[in-house]
Amino acid sequence: MKIGANYLGEGRCEFVVWAPQVKDMAIHMIRPDESIIPMTKLTQGYWHLLAEEIMPGTDYFYQLDKDIERPDPASSCQPEGVHGPSRVVDQNAFKWTDQDWRGHSQEKLIIYELHVGTFTPEGTFAGVISRIADLKAMGVTAIELMPVAQFPGEHNWGYDGVNPFAVQNSYGGVQGLKELVDACHHQGLSVVLDVVYNHLGPEGNYLGDFGPYFTSRYSTPWGDAINFDGPRSDEVRKYFSDNALYWLQHFHVDALRLDAIHGIFDFSAKPFLQELAEKVGAFAEKQGRIFPLIAESDLNDVRVIHPIEQHGYGLDAQWNDDFHHALHTLLTGEQHGYYADFGAVEDLAKAYREGFVYSWRYSPYRQRHHGSSSADRPARQLVVYSQNHDQVGNRTSGQRLITLAGFEAAKLAAAAVLFAPYIPLLFMGEEYAEEASFPFFVDFADAELQTAVREGRKKEFQDFDWSDEPLDPNSLETFLRAKLNWQIRCQDQHGVMLDFYRTLIKLRLDLPALAQLDKQQLEVSLPVGDQLILMRRRHERSQVLVLLNFSHEEISFPFPAQSGTWEKLLDSAESRWAGQGSALPESTRGVQQISMAPLSVALYRFNLLPEGSL
Repeated sequence: MKIGANYLGEGRCEFVVWAPQVKDMAIHMIRPDESIIPMTKLTQGYWHLLAEEIMPGTDYFYQLDKDIERPDPASSCQPEGVHGPSRVVDQNAFKWTDQDWRGHSQEKLIIYELHVGTFTPEGTFAGVISRIADLKAMGVTAIELMPVAQFPGEHNWGYDGVNPFAVQNSYGGVQGLKELVDACHHQGLSVVLDVVYNHLGPEGNYLGDFGPYFTSRYSTPWGDAINFDGPRSDEVRKYFSDNALYWLQHFHVDALRLDAIHGIFDFSAKPFLQELAEKVGAFAEKQGRIFPLIAESDLNDVRVIHPIEQHGYGLDAQWNDDFHHALHTLLTGEQHGYYADFGAVEDLAKAYREGFVYSWRYSPYRQRHHGSSSADRPARQLVVYSQNHDQVGNRTSGQRLITLAGFEAAKLAAAAVLFAPYIPLLFMGEEYAEEASFPFFVDFADAELQTAVREGRKKEFQDFDWSDEPLDPNSLETFLRAKLNWQIRCQDQHGVMLDFYRTLIKLRLDLPALAQLDKQQLEVSLPVGDQLILMRRRHERSQVLVLLNFSHEEISFPFPAQSGTWEKLLDSAESRWAGQGSALPESTRGVQQISMAPLSVALYRFNLLPEGSL
């Protein structure tokens, strides 16, 4: 059975809800006609009703024990917000035009993460559609939407959603999201959707009134954990795995990003994440294409991406925070909080070679050993970035890298990510050096909850040496500060940065040595001092050399000798990129002493000498 209101056509609608704690269940139809219709109790705590003369657009509540009324736990639409009635939706009414769309392989993903509410002035799915052509022209192959499940109020990061099946009404609802996905596919872009299976938000969270969705046996930063392994957890697991399939089937989403899976507590013999991977895999097999599951985890646990047959969870990829932290500390010099574990150029070199930096290595920040080795995992299983919503937004003022480290460092960071042998992720606005902050924001109505969020954010920053006062998450001004400034996109240095990103992405796509995600055909060396990385990447006859100078001073070193000519394809220090000037040669052959500008990156392509040449 599919939970929720499943419209069958011709005025017939099947309602299914799981409520094992309830003794009497009815549906209170609100609009267009008011009535109360009893439901029939089935096995395993389910209630059922097949109703006639129910059309799409009908609003309803579930009435529990003839007392309280609650929205549908599997509502597709909450037109009046999280406290209001649910609405019947005909999921088959939308006319898709993407019948020939097959998505991108993981190797071809260049992901652009965005927040619908702040990405455009409109803050809607339609607003995102208006910018698809710009993203396509830049070269990205996928957009990743921060969570769009219904949350309280008009603006929120999305991680306080309480209706996992409903599409945020202020963004454009069911129709708006389908139009966005269809438009992306028409332009050749995949869509990754961020989903949250580790907690629900605090306002409008009514699942506990229906059944044991939560357990006090485990504690999370957001309160009681979701019940994935306790009594009656089978139906809780089904609720969330059905949710994943719901987005793939009804909204044609191409991949799911699973938020903070370290907040999922499950000690069963078959963990929920493995079961989820199996169900999505079965759906993918029927569809004849892949639907990657990409996890976020701070555990550095390689079991997440190990195949099920190797006793792993079988997820397809995961974010690699170690890469970000290693890169960030080199560019900013920050050494507080979790950044205390990083700071050496060798950390980034290891991230290039293996993926995880902490692979059962002692962590001063955690004061224990941490992580496992990802050296044997394919490069397509790790996602890397210099910025994302967490690393920007979980600062007191939500400062971006351009503000913290400057223009030259931001160019260096862009190349460090896009020339890596992993799936790259960009955060909205970084491609044109957006300076608007991206602070944490919510729109809670309850005053006590507003106070709790303010105090909670302050506690989160105690390990960091940040002197500025955290912005008020509940303030409308905090939300408005996060809006992108599209009008500056092509102006001055912003336009230079945009052209730089376009060039980086084109090089990544066009050069086989960069396009092939392969850690085996990669060499990383630290030729001088502790601020320079040379990274050589190969694929068949294609070979490139990436030079990354993290020093604030010019560095001189011998160019690697090889029988052939190295041709310079990119140099961030050149005036074309508003750099400070470059002394690097346009081409070089054999051993040659070269000098490289501070905080710069260069890319050389190897051209093999013809046989018999000197």
